[in-house]
Amino acid sequence: MATKKPKGLGRGLDALLGEDIPAIDNLGKSPLPSTLKLGLMRAGKYQPRTRMDEGALNELAESIRTQGIMQPILVRPLAGKDAGKYEIIAGERRFRAAQLAGLAEVPVLVREVADESAAIMALIENIQREDLNPLEEAHGVRRLLDEFGLTHEQAAQAIGRSRSATSNLMRLLNLTGPVQTMLLAGDIDMGHARALLATDSATQILLANEVIAKRLSVRETEKLVGRSIREAEDKAPKPARKSVAESGDVKRMEEALSDHLGTKVTLKIGARNKGQLMIDFHGWEHLNSLLERQGLSVVIES
Repeated sequence: MATKKPKGLGRGLDALLGEDIPAIDNLGKSPLPSTLKLGLMRAGKYQPRTRMDEGALNELAESIRTQGIMQPILVRPLAGKDAGKYEIIAGERRFRAAQLAGLAEVPVLVREVADESAAIMALIENIQREDLNPLEEAHGVRRLLDEFGLTHEQAAQAIGRSRSATSNLMRLLNLTGPVQTMLLAGDIDMGHARALLATDSATQILLANEVIAKRLSVRETEKLVGRSIREAEDKAPKPARKSVAESGDVKRMEEALSDHLGTKVTLKIGARNKGQLMIDFHGWEHLNSLLERQGLSVVIES
């Protein structure tokens, strides 16, 4: 297995957010932490991780019992009816493990942090501290785009990835629901998922189940998808007066538009070169975000 290179996360965050967001790696250089009772702390609403490995959590809890918490948990004060309580920005695994370990209080760093900064910091912290499932990461990036209006380029910069890598990540959101569940559970990996994206929803499910049952590699999955597409094309009626070159051009245009918008785009070409341009969106906020990034006024109220 290839050794993973460290990710250069958070490049250019000062340019995006000013001085509102400290680098995760520099938190240890901040003033000495205070302590908070666990009962005063709340899970972060921008936590990108939807599930945590129980075995790893129990191991961390055992380490905390013997060694304590080495890295303070980053929190921000809540207001209104929750005044006097604190929301976790970075360190929810440590918080949950501390609960399992029976601790009453934990070391924290308290920061006044805006929502946008909290969302980015939570995403970066999870990517840095342990492998984040690619689908969870994609949902985290989608949230940056939809809720905070970051451009695709800014979101990529914030998490320290290239724009193309971020585009590939976002395409995972176009997987059908059952296949997303398989990816989230670790039954298939990102390479398998990317190969399956070339097929329709029903075929994705059928092929994903075959991949799991036969424990296919990514390369084998790509070949399986290729065979499935060829078989479907052989069975389908041949479109009139549509050349291979035209089909290739349409596919390239779809991919370019999908990269640009950060969501699935479909082109359907009919007779006399008339057709439809279909852009996927995942709710009113996502639609508004797409319109705004094209310089259009917001026309849909969320």
